[in-house]
Amino acid sequence: MGQDLLAELAEGARVSLLVGIVSALAATAIGALIGLIAGYSGGWTDTVFMRIVDVSMTLPYLPLMIVIGVYMGPSLHTQIGVITLIMWAGKARELRSQIMALRGRGPVLAAKSMGASHVYLLRKHLLPGILPLLIPQFVRAVNMSIILESSLSFLGLGDPLAKSWGSILYYANVRNAFLTDSWIWWVIPPGVCIILTVLSFSLLGYYLEERVSPRLRGASSHARWANWATALAGNALKPKSGEAGPVLEVEGLTVTYNRTGEAVLALNHVDFTVCKGEIVGIVGESGSGKSTIASSIMGMLKQPAEVSGGFIRLQGEELNGLPPEALRQLRGRRMALIPQAAMNALNPVLTVGAQLAEAVRAHRSIGKAELRRLVEQALEQVGLSSDWSSAYPHELSGGMRQRVVIAMALINEPALVIADEPTTGLDVKVQIEIIKLLEQLQGRLGISMILISHDLPVVLRLADKIVMLENGKIVDEGEAATLARSPSHPYTRRLMEAIPRISATKAAEE
Repeated sequence: MGQDLLAELAEGARVSLLVGIVSALAATAIGALIGLIAGYSGGWTDTVFMRIVDVSMTLPYLPLMIVIGVYMGPSLHTQIGVITLIMWAGKARELRSQIMALRGRGPVLAAKSMGASHVYLLRKHLLPGILPLLIPQFVRAVNMSIILESSLSFLGLGDPLAKSWGSILYYANVRNAFLTDSWIWWVIPPGVCIILTVLSFSLLGYYLEERVSPRLRGASSHARWANWATALAGNALKPKSGEAGPVLEVEGLTVTYNRTGEAVLALNHVDFTVCKGEIVGIVGESGSGKSTIASSIMGMLKQPAEVSGGFIRLQGEELNGLPPEALRQLRGRRMALIPQAAMNALNPVLTVGAQLAEAVRAHRSIGKAELRRLVEQALEQVGLSSDWSSAYPHELSGGMRQRVVIAMALINEPALVIADEPTTGLDVKVQIEIIKLLEQLQGRLGISMILISHDLPVVLRLADKIVMLENGKIVDEGEAATLARSPSHPYTRRLMEAIPRISATKAAEE
């Protein structure tokens, strides 16, 4: 036909992107408006809007596109209207749930109590809260709109006077391009353009979603530790001399949670040391920052948490700025973590023996016979028969699973073990058994240990030294016996007084 396919391809990009962007803007705007009104109003307004959304989402979109497109006639306006009609409902439902979460927050309630109008609340408090969600949603909507536009144009429902990538495919099909060699130039170029454009918008949407959502932000451990090292380069401590230095030194450790530009202090200049063969107990209520300390030492903090100050030194080696591979070699080999909830720490599809062997192979290459011997020895060390190495986690009781996790932490003979709430979720009898086991292992192996717990009696029994943590800050520290006899801080005193005593119980009964 003497057509310039390259010119049509360039013109098609303009039309396809125009329809995609305009449709995405309209669908996102309508969805945001409906979501704002339904989520903020609640009651019957929310019910009515959500039923409309439900009906819209249950309709099969492809037949709906064809019926409406045929009824309204082929044009760009038809395409934009049909695509908008199909996509707005999903946006409205997603944003409505976010608005319902935002409307109960303190700033919104405070503004409402001061007499702020509904329009002011929507404009100043709620709309800014969903803007970070609107951007990636809009990008993904552009992605979907381009696909739908190409589908409509390929079905002959596009504007015959406006060339798009979909209409190029339509004319190629109508004129039997697949029966001749012309399909190579008539079909492949617009198809590749559609694929690459959709892929580009998909990647852009994922990137923007990660940037606006701290939980998804994929800042690598290396980047976080490198930023920490750069920020603290001017204040680096000199290594301490002497072989008998502490196994672990934590100085000025500060951790913040950055949410939507607002930094929340989780740890505030935490300082403590762990000497060789010493058990240091960290005690505090839920949310005081105990597990954050463990994650910081292990280099396993997740966004939005970020180390903003301080130093951690393991056996004289500063962990500041270590690359991910170096940290991986330290974890499990020179320092190990006994996490909460043993069942969640074990892989349900691997046997106990396979998981213990995996912990060894991560750090050294040894023969099968030696590996089997280490696995059996590790199980026997925590009071389990070597026969359990072929069992799966679901075949073990809670106490046995906890023993397996302890064995996994100790199998590489680390210098430091961090036990984070090791008795969580266990009954009282099993808790006592695990406490006795930790006590025996520490005495026999001479390992250094950090025991994290909110159970003060347990820590008093095991620890040589206790660190009292309140709201991310150390408020008291000292020898366990000294703190038990004469606590200096009111917080420590209240915790000590809350421990039930048999003599006090008998006196109350009399």
